[in-house]
Amino acid sequence: MKKVIVACGGAVATSTVAANAIRELCAAHNIPVEILQIRINEIENQLDGVDLIVTTMRVKKDFGKPYVNGMPFLSGVRVEETEQKILDVLQN
Repeated sequence: MKKVIVACGGAVATSTVAANAIRELCAAHNIPVEILQIRINEIENQLDGVDLIVTTMRVKKDFGKPYVNGMPFLSGVRVEETEQKILDVLQN
């Protein structure tokens, strides 16, 4: 099972949109996934066993884990490219 952090400022609205998109993407590619939906300021304390971090805000800090900006799930621009980046991480 892959573990993905999906984070935004409040862990409610925008991260929910991204989390749902990632769940659907993983289901379509038969990738078992656990989504941990949190606030960006909580990422550092939740890194154990995490395979990927996706945020709906730009993050400059390197958490030592693969990172994908999830803003395209909100804007609708470059969604396929973002999905491919996520698959590249989770299928390896």
